[in-house]
Amino acid sequence: MADIKKLSDEELIFKFQKGDESAYNEIVERYKNKLLNHIFYYMKDREWAEDIVQDTFVRVYLNKDKYKEIAKVSTWIYTIAINLAKTALSRNGKMNAFSITGKDGENDYEIKDKHTTTDGEVLKNELSDVIMSSIDELEEKFREIVMLRDVDEMSYEEIAALLKIPTGTVKSRLNRARLNLRDALSEYIK
Repeated sequence: MADIKKLSDEELIFKFQKGDESAYNEIVERYKNKLLNHIFYYMKDREWAEDIVQDTFVRVYLNKDKYKEIAKVSTWIYTIAINLAKTALSRNGKMNAFSITGKDGENDYEIKDKHTTTDGEVLKNELSDVIMSSIDELEEKFREIVMLRDVDEMSYEEIAALLKIPTGTVKSRLNRARLNLRDALSEYIK
């Protein structure tokens, strides 16, 4: 029997569909923290985000036979979680629409942390706080793309499938979001 940790997400879901509970446990283990971080970022409430993530995995469990290999497992799981979060937020009147627009092209911008002093760790934490604050300041339509690509490390194709938009649109929206972040963080980019 192959080591379950070496199996792809798709192989795991198929094993789970055949009754292998350990495959389900591995899926949960792979996604629970990334999903919690992603949903917490939308909800701004850890307990609420934990509930959404728990509900997501309950739905994955109950609807395992509905998964078909037309989408990646990650896309399927994120779609469930984001839909639950949108529903929860809209019930509480805290949600704006998740529409996405953008410009063309894509350039990667990285913020280099050049602080190597003994206070480096404090400065690194400060930089992290500034980056997250700047991401918070982005319009919702751009913030979602940045979170999915740069925080959750999803591929362009996965984001396109999740948001039901063309891959080129994902790239252009990410470019626009990164340009906005670069401007907001200009004093940290040298």
